[in-house]
Amino acid sequence: MIEVLIVDDDFMVARIHTGYVERTPGFKVTGVARNGAEARQAAERLQPDLVLLDVYLPDVSGLDLLGDLREAAPEVDVLVISAAREADTVRRALRGGIVHYLMKPFSYDDLRVRLEHYQQAYAPIAGDHTDQADIDRVFNIAPVDRRLPKGFSPETLKLVEETLRGRGPDDDGNLSAAEAAALLGISRVSARRYLEHLTDKGKVEVSLRYGEVGRPERRYAWR
Repeated sequence: MIEVLIVDDDFMVARIHTGYVERTPGFKVTGVARNGAEARQAAERLQPDLVLLDVYLPDVSGLDLLGDLREAAPEVDVLVISAAREADTVRRALRGGIVHYLMKPFSYDDLRVRLEHYQQAYAPIAGDHTDQADIDRVFNIAPVDRRLPKGFSPETLKLVEETLRGRGPDDDGNLSAAEAAALLGISRVSARRYLEHLTDKGKVEVSLRYGEVGRPERRYAWR
């Protein structure tokens, strides 16, 4: 269960936000604070997982409170909920390490989406070890599709790469599709498909060799 502290000076707004949080599975509100002083005390006493923090508080800016909250509860995360729309305020909040910034007024679904993202993104890194997929999830980065194109063989692709890393038949270390096909024992069409795939991935660069007649020949070299 993710424990939430709500910090807002408006009693009715805090009550509404409490209802929103309580409606979201996996979350519960453990405290409400109406100013910075109460927020510091509540954070130290309750050690919440997440703070829903307003920027406009009667005794301090919510942004100035970020450091105090983390000092009082070192593991706490902060989701800013505010009517503040100034770009400088948003940038400062982001630099302060918040997990989201939600502008008032908003609906339950607006908050629910952000709470669920927090729940899904931050839960995997709660332990002692993590991996790149967990980190990418936090930053909302889609995983790279590492599947090969249809009909490609990982073994053949590896051979093409190894061949290109070595020196080609000319002094420049370049290979044409026909020369790669002859070295690898595959068709010229297949060799060109693999070479173009590596070019698209940025691993291979292409140069053109012009002859006396006909199209220029595409030649491939490992970057």
